[in-house]
Amino acid sequence: MTEAKSGERKIMVEEVEAVDVPPKARVDDAPRQRDYLEGFLAQKPEQVPAVEPGGNLYDAVIDALKEIYDPEIPVNIYDLGLIYGVDLTDDGHAVVTMTLTTPHCPVAESMPGEVELRVGAVPGVGDAEVNLVWDPPWDPQKMSDEAKLELGML
Repeated sequence: MTEAKSGERKIMVEEVEAVDVPPKARVDDAPRQRDYLEGFLAQKPEQVPAVEPGGNLYDAVIDALKEIYDPEIPVNIYDLGLIYGVDLTDDGHAVVTMTLTTPHCPVAESMPGEVELRVGAVPGVGDAEVNLVWDPPWDPQKMSDEAKLELGML
């Protein structure tokens, strides 16, 4: 071996004739446990109630909201982030909580009425109610990525 210069590392090498082979696990010796995935894979997916996110009625209401466009911005009001909540009851009552981009929006008087009509027209919805709120105020961060992309903000 050579002397290591200042700042150099010295590597020690040891040569061996053979290495002991570790013992192999024997599956035959161990008791077979029940496959933990068996029960999981046999389960059927739970039915999502129609009035909850992922349910048929809820999704139909969201689709109806996505058909309503802000007249000044070429994006639907759902992706624009104007819809703060959709609550449905089993008896078909729908409550949509929404806002507008500004209280002085030119469609402030007509937009809630249009939302009420469109949601009320969804099969399975008995009556629709719209709550127009200003708190929290709308801001562009509430928009979906699709809306931001459409408007050139991504």
